[in-house]
Amino acid sequence: MQPDVIDRVIRKTLEVVEQSKYQIFEISVMARDEQEQLEKELIQIMDQIDQMIAEVDNLELKFRHARRRLSDMSRQFNKYTEIDVRAAYEAATKCQMELAMQREKEKALRGRRDELQLRIRNSKDTIDRAENVVSQMDVAHQYLSGDMLKVGELIESARNLQLFGLKVILAQEEERKRIAREIHDGLAQSMAHLVLRSEIAERVLARDDKQGAIHEVRHLKGQIRLGLEDVRKVIFNLRPMALDDLGLVPALRKYVQDFEEKHGLRSLFQMKGKEIRLPSAMEVAVYRFVQEAFSNILKHANADLIETRLVFEDDELHLLVRDNGIGFDPDIIHDKIKTGEHFGLIGLRERVEMLQGEFVLDSSPGAGTSLKIRVPLAEAGQIDQLSS
Repeated sequence: MQPDVIDRVIRKTLEVVEQSKYQIFEISVMARDEQEQLEKELIQIMDQIDQMIAEVDNLELKFRHARRRLSDMSRQFNKYTEIDVRAAYEAATKCQMELAMQREKEKALRGRRDELQLRIRNSKDTIDRAENVVSQMDVAHQYLSGDMLKVGELIESARNLQLFGLKVILAQEEERKRIAREIHDGLAQSMAHLVLRSEIAERVLARDDKQGAIHEVRHLKGQIRLGLEDVRKVIFNLRPMALDDLGLVPALRKYVQDFEEKHGLRSLFQMKGKEIRLPSAMEVAVYRFVQEAFSNILKHANADLIETRLVFEDDELHLLVRDNGIGFDPDIIHDKIKTGEHFGLIGLRERVEMLQGEFVLDSSPGAGTSLKIRVPLAEAGQIDQLSS
């Protein structure tokens, strides 16, 4: 092809890319506007649902009162005239119909709420996809219009940043899954139990059973305390305050003790050498390494003993986590690590590599597993600068 033909093709491609980019950008803007409108409507619907719930509760109270009145009339029929009975029956019927209508309205509002929430999520997905496509088209535009060597360097840098970003995202998602499991298994269950007990307390109060109400309130107080403990555990796992206040060794000692109490798996912790405070980022990395190692042992090792040894030397930090579980063939696991199949061990190795340290895996079938790391303390200053 002649140079002028190639030039025309490139120019035409650039025009198409530029036009398509603005069209996608307009789609993103429209989706964002739609999302804002949907969010405003959702707020209105939520307010209407709250009002409707209050109305339904009021009608339920009236209906119960009307039914009690009919019940009293049926027991003392001679005291009331036929007109009184008919009026009470009509009032109860009217209240029942209004209650059924309001419940249907409430159901319709809840359905509309769910629909709006789904549409908002879809709008967010559309916006994310559109912005991603625009970003990719920007790269293509730069590639076609700029210096080829410079664009190649940019692409390589972007690829490295993307890989790093994917690792960060995977770590974040794993942490979110863990937090979600903790909330679901702990706090969410406690809250559901609180709702149930509060309904029971409400019924007891409605019967004017004072002693029963006191008992239920005491039970509620106990459940609230358990829920508070669950919240504190989640907060501790997110960022152990002992790690900042006391240092790595007390935080690890507490984690090992709590792990043994929670899972019934005998756990030993030993520290040698002169303990020193490490940079915050290094302490967090070592702490998370122990957490991940314990989690892997719990899931896969079928062990009943975990030993953890932390050794401080003049210029190095050594950590050993060993179990007496079923073990495995290291060659097979190393192959899986190379191909990216064993995410747990990949995460452990990458945490150590971030500290410029060494990671050694030792295991054999039936003989348990040992995870050893060596971290040079000479890198502590650099890590501290990165964390700041």
